[in-house]
Amino acid sequence: MEGTSTMRITRTLAAALSAAALTIGSLASTPAVAADNPYQRGPAPTNTSIEATRGTYAVSTKTISALSARGFGGGTIYYPTSTADGTFGVVAISPGYTASQSTIAWLGPRLASFGFVVVTIDTTTRYDQPTSRGSQLLAALDQAIGDSTVGPRIDATRQAVVGHSMGGGGTLEAAKTRRSLEAAVPLTGWNLDKTWPEVEAATLVIGAQNDTVAPTTSHSIPFYNSLSGAERKAYLELRGASHFAPVTSNTTIAKHTLSWLKRYVDDDTRYEQFISPGPSTAIGSPVSDYRVN
Repeated sequence: MEGTSTMRITRTLAAALSAAALTIGSLASTPAVAADNPYQRGPAPTNTSIEATRGTYAVSTKTISALSARGFGGGTIYYPTSTADGTFGVVAISPGYTASQSTIAWLGPRLASFGFVVVTIDTTTRYDQPTSRGSQLLAALDQAIGDSTVGPRIDATRQAVVGHSMGGGGTLEAAKTRRSLEAAVPLTGWNLDKTWPEVEAATLVIGAQNDTVAPTTSHSIPFYNSLSGAERKAYLELRGASHFAPVTSNTTIAKHTLSWLKRYVDDDTRYEQFISPGPSTAIGSPVSDYRVN
């Protein structure tokens, strides 16, 4: 615990120094260099760029068969093809109850193209509960890190988890178990446990206004409220959306998940502009509620 907290403080200081370097560079009319933040990947973001379905990195894939998977049901690794920029943070994504990785596969190459190694997984059985899904997310991270092809591209100190429904509940379980995770993003998450003070990872909770499977009042909002130990927390509610909003390509989910991962896995302060003050919740906005500490 003490080691994890020390590492977070060190990285927070590095991010602050990076932001200062960017400001000084701007005042001096000289471009900031990536060395200001060794984890920074890709060009400066704009609202248009983070809403794009692909970033600047070409993406390759590697299949993990069910037989070769260790501790989960198989999956697909999406990773930047080029090694010119060094290593990348790694993200594992779980589907929801009864679902396969096909339901969350759209998010894998999208995030990878912005500079992450991403593993979308099948669970051991489609009926696995959140605790099991949390363990499987961690197993997928470990297998990607140890992979002979992809492992050398990964910075193992920068890990995150994303998941839908029970997979979203699983992200909280994973973060509770592995306190060194940098970020967690439960998407319309479901879990019988409503309190998560043990979670230290920066956590973005995404709920859906019309969710009748995991209503925000009994799942996402209590999750958010209970994250007293998180490095940072935010709650985003999708206007008019159902529980199944994350199973098809969704610009709002993608842009805010990307911004959160960039900010807390890559320590990239250039993405802070999309987190605070955050999206509008005015009528006509795809976001009906937004809170950030």
